[in-house]
Amino acid sequence: MGGALNLQELWNHRIRLADLARGPLELDLEADEARRRDIARALDIPELKSLKARLRLRPWLDGAELSGQVDADLVLQSGRSLELFDEQVRTAIEGRFVPAGSPHAPDETAEIELDPDLPDPPEVLSGEEIDVAAFVVEHLALSVDPFPRRPGETFDYSPPQDDDSPFAVLKRLKDDKQ
Repeated sequence: MGGALNLQELWNHRIRLADLARGPLELDLEADEARRRDIARALDIPELKSLKARLRLRPWLDGAELSGQVDADLVLQSGRSLELFDEQVRTAIEGRFVPAGSPHAPDETAEIELDPDLPDPPEVLSGEEIDVAAFVVEHLALSVDPFPRRPGETFDYSPPQDDDSPFAVLKRLKDDKQ
C-alpha cells in the first residue's frame, strides 16, 4: 500500500452520537465514482468498481456499536503474473465507539492483553461523531490481499539445481584439487 492513509479525506459520512438517542440507525452507503477512484489510489489497487455498505448503528453504553457488511468489487493485479483480475470482497464489519473521557474507554497506560476470542476494545472518538464511511474504508483496506493472485494461480518455487553458494564453490575447488 502506498503511504499512510488518511481515511477521513477519502470518504466520510459522520453520525453524531446524539442522533442515536432516538434509537438505532440503518445506513446504506455507496461510494461514488470519484470516491472509489481516490480509495483505489490510496489502497494501491488498479480499480474499485463498487463499494457499498449496509450498516446498523445503535447506542452502546455511552457510545455506539456499529455492525453490518461491506461489499466491494475491485480489480487487482496478480503479484505473480502481473495480470489484472476481478475480485469480490464481502466482509462483516463491527466496531464499538466511546467518546473521549468515557469510563468505558480503554486505559492507555494499562498493559494490553490480546485474546482473539474477546471483542476488540472500543475505539475512542476525538469528538462526538463517528465517521462510518472511514470505518468502512478501513475494513476494506484490511480485507484486500497485499499479495493477490488470480484464482488458480500458484507460486511454484523450486530452488536452483546448481548450488552456487560460496561453500559449494569452495567444495568443488577442493574436490578438483584431489
